[in-house]
Amino acid sequence: MASELLLEIGTEEIPARFIPPVLAEMQASFAKRLEQERIGYGAVTTYGTPRRLALMATGVAERQAESTEEIMGPPKAVAFDAGGQPTAAAQGFARAQGVSVSDLAVVETERGPYVAVKKHAAGMATQERLAEWLPDWILGLSFPKSMRWGSLAITFARPIHWIVALWGTEVVPFTVGDITSGATSYGHRFQAPGPISLTSAEPTAYMEALKEARVLVDPAARKARLEGELAGAGAAVGGQVVPNEALVEENTFLVEYPNLTVGNFEDKFLALPDEVLITAMREHQRYFSLRGTDGKLLPHFIAVNNTLAKDPVVVQQGHEKVLRARLSDAMFFFQEDRKVPLDKWVEELKGVVFHSKLGTSYEKMERFRSVARYLAEHLLPSKMEQVSRAATLCKADLVSGMVGEFPVLQGIMGREYARLSGEAPEVADAIFAHYLPRHAGDVIPETLVGALVGMADRLDTICGCFGVGLQPTGAADPYGLRRQALAIINILATHKMYLDLPGAIGFALALLKDKLTQPVEQTAEEVLEFFRTRIQHMLTGEGNSFAVVEAVLSAAFTDVVEALAKVQALEEVRQGLDFAALAVAFKRVINISRDAEAVAVDTALFEAGAERDLFAAAELMEQRVNQALPARNYREVCKALADLKAPVDRFFDDVLVMAEDPRVRANRLALLVRISQTFLKMADFSRITM
Repeated sequence: MASELLLEIGTEEIPARFIPPVLAEMQASFAKRLEQERIGYGAVTTYGTPRRLALMATGVAERQAESTEEIMGPPKAVAFDAGGQPTAAAQGFARAQGVSVSDLAVVETERGPYVAVKKHAAGMATQERLAEWLPDWILGLSFPKSMRWGSLAITFARPIHWIVALWGTEVVPFTVGDITSGATSYGHRFQAPGPISLTSAEPTAYMEALKEARVLVDPAARKARLEGELAGAGAAVGGQVVPNEALVEENTFLVEYPNLTVGNFEDKFLALPDEVLITAMREHQRYFSLRGTDGKLLPHFIAVNNTLAKDPVVVQQGHEKVLRARLSDAMFFFQEDRKVPLDKWVEELKGVVFHSKLGTSYEKMERFRSVARYLAEHLLPSKMEQVSRAATLCKADLVSGMVGEFPVLQGIMGREYARLSGEAPEVADAIFAHYLPRHAGDVIPETLVGALVGMADRLDTICGCFGVGLQPTGAADPYGLRRQALAIINILATHKMYLDLPGAIGFALALLKDKLTQPVEQTAEEVLEFFRTRIQHMLTGEGNSFAVVEAVLSAAFTDVVEALAKVQALEEVRQGLDFAALAVAFKRVINISRDAEAVAVDTALFEAGAERDLFAAAELMEQRVNQALPARNYREVCKALADLKAPVDRFFDDVLVMAEDPRVRANRLALLVRISQTFLKMADFSRITM
């Protein structure tokens, strides 16, 4: 017979950001534990508010399933002597398993006969097992920070005040710290703080009982109510809420039952940039901003409360008072910042340490400005001066009062102040754009000026960190170097900018030479390999064949866009080519000629028709490849290489490469070296073993 399980852990207010991860952990770890315990179940669902973490499991079996386990012991030859008598090994194994020697059986395995014992475990009652392991399971839940309280030695996100544990209609009895499980929950702390007696673990009854006590325990229901209330409140003042999914999510887990207040602020604050107003409301107060039908911000905001106000006017005035102080500070910083020329802030970067081993932010700016000019020279020469100016100014707002108060406005305020100072629009936009993409899934900068400055900044950081021994490890990447490398790769790929990556790395490292503690050549190789690895993970993660990706990246990897295009071309044509046979042919070529010299081929030394045919086919293949590669027509390159398979096969069938005559032998090897070098311009086909 199956039943339902309800577990609710009542606490003091848990921080909003702690709740979604622990709910996911509860669902996964509880289901796994039930499986380990051989307890059947239907589904496990979790719910949560700031004051409670709840779990419901349906279709929970009444007892554990019975099990029979075969435990292997020593080999028969070790367990029994020549006379068939048990040895000390057999006796020790039996003793360890709690059985007599006579209970041991001999079983045949792939390694021969071994002794074993079969142990049967009867299923315990589910309620008993839950009572035994639930306390440790609860205390094993993980949080970014945990705390102790009172004189107890246990830790949890916040002090535990009650625990509901119902299996069907029966309490699962256990104790966590000084709290004993029961069937009593509690309602909203302020609106319905009294106890709630639960009679069963039935999910609907549980949620309805809490709803009557002003608690929406289901986050999805709470979020839906919040979004509906926000839309209605915005419409009431002729506006729409500025979309912010993260803010909706945070407010969902800040309250047990959302109640909204619409407040106002003085029109004078609308003179602030939109980003400043939105940030001031969001960052400190978790308020929602509103836009009118014309797209402009309205002098209103929406606050989410966890209580239903007795006097809504007093609550509204309280919110308005707090926000007025925030906006007044923002207005002060904005007005003061505008009095300072951007170039003065650039000078002040000399007093800002970027990293103790890599110098100040001013030194860093000078380095990546040079890198940005290098990139512009090769990729966007017509915008050299705009790139240089944007690189000079892009970190200036770090020392502004506004960014000091609201760090998330870094780049945004730099762009705004540059516009107000009369900088060229391309330069102002690049100051913000050079931070893009800021995280996975973020937008790529649309402006090439901002893209080049952003790549230069990141390349300096990557090269600098590698050069002073601050490389990422398997466990940590404190400087976000993997993210920064992927940003460069995605920018190059999106804008199809063909960049000699080793050259750019070498240029960046040359500017760092007085800071480096690692050899320059070694650092350059490590940085290039770092990029290669990032591209490999990105391409294989997108579903490309590992063998194809390896074939391309193991050849001469110098250009991100070319590497991506080669992988795409190989993926497209490999279904129509005999890739396995082509790979075998190439492997024969490269293996036999690996240590040979790349010298000119002397046709006068040819003795067999197969080598003359191969030479002629190789020359034709080279012509096709040398025409297709500059045009980046990689499909044509693949076809040209594939057409060489038959002549290569005939050559190996008819010709002895390692001839006795050293001149003939060297000439045949030179022909194979020449073919190998052409193949490697596209990919190392020997790595494709499918």
